[in-house]
Amino acid sequence: MKIKKLPSEFNAARPVLQTIEKAGFEAYFVGGSVRDTILNDPIHDVDIATSAYPSEVKALFKKTIDTGIKHGTVMILDHHEKYEVTTFRTESGYQDFRRPDKVTFVRSLSEDLKRRDFTVNALALKEDGTIIDLFSGLNDLDNHILRAVGKPEERFHEDALRMMRAIRFASKLDFTIERNTQEAIKHHAPLLKKIAVERILVEFEKMMMGQNLIKGVQYFIETGLFQYCPGLKNQQQALKKLLHINPNAQLTNTTQVWLLICRILKLSPKQSHQFLRNWKTSNELIASVEQGLRLADAIDKHQVNELILFQSGLFVVEQTTAVLALLDPNFKADDPIKAYHKLPIKSQQELAINGRDLLQAQIISPGPRLGKVLTDLRDEVLTNRIKNEKSILILEAQKLLLKLESE
Repeated sequence: MKIKKLPSEFNAARPVLQTIEKAGFEAYFVGGSVRDTILNDPIHDVDIATSAYPSEVKALFKKTIDTGIKHGTVMILDHHEKYEVTTFRTESGYQDFRRPDKVTFVRSLSEDLKRRDFTVNALALKEDGTIIDLFSGLNDLDNHILRAVGKPEERFHEDALRMMRAIRFASKLDFTIERNTQEAIKHHAPLLKKIAVERILVEFEKMMMGQNLIKGVQYFIETGLFQYCPGLKNQQQALKKLLHINPNAQLTNTTQVWLLICRILKLSPKQSHQFLRNWKTSNELIASVEQGLRLADAIDKHQVNELILFQSGLFVVEQTTAVLALLDPNFKADDPIKAYHKLPIKSQQELAINGRDLLQAQIISPGPRLGKVLTDLRDEVLTNRIKNEKSILILEAQKLLLKLESE
């Protein structure tokens, strides 16, 4: 097979391959970018593999960086672009089920490709568009099948994270995992305990945001991988709720991912905090999910008010309503969003008065009461009890102070 029109990202990198080939070595585009090109999907990183050893690659280019020289990777700087070029290699000994104990540079493309995870990722592309397919990856692409290269048990022992990558690709590409590959995942699922949570997190989030979320979740459950993820052990019945959401549903960001997971697990905002810390998510995401759960709880109880909408902010309101709509087709997602847009102010900064104004008016001195007055003023504006005008707010602040002093 030959690709007649290469993506612009490959065309820009062709001179790198041509330089290597002119020196008598082989060079190919490899990895997911080749797969995505064939599938007409957008490509991201352009990876290059070569028969040239790192020292030989460095001798061919003026500007290089030793990004992973021990594993054969050299970064080439060419026309303001950066390309990672990796020498063909074999690997052996995976005591930590992640990194090889030994890497050996080789001149053989087939030896290099046979260590890759799945046949659809073991394709090589020449700079003229010719595809090298040594493991029937093109046939698997045509049939939407995800199959491990060689013996799946060996591939998963080399890097146990590949099991999560399998279900991620099944969801992302809407592919079916080949039977032997799936059975190997079931058998080796406990190896996932050897993998850092941060690496599992990336694959799990990508799986949840794939084009066929339900398929990814189904494999996640059937293979037993969920048992070795933080907070999901013995949560099979809860996870099965995801199999009944809209089959066309697609999550668009990680906040939606974790709001959905926390809702089906029936976690409180406080419980979600520790759950997400165990997953090593960011503090920003934890805060968004906590607030989203508070908003969802208020919606459940028909207790949505101006304050909780204000505290949530538009982003959290939108993500929360999107998730609730996934779980309940009858939920009117527009209602909380419309209510948010009707708020007279959307942030504390939009209040027509601030602490400096109150201090300059000499009606209050620095201290805890200053923050209390500003909060009360904000709440009165939010509930339309007073207008958001500076003169009106100063008069109201004086009334509030008198009330505080009399208490």
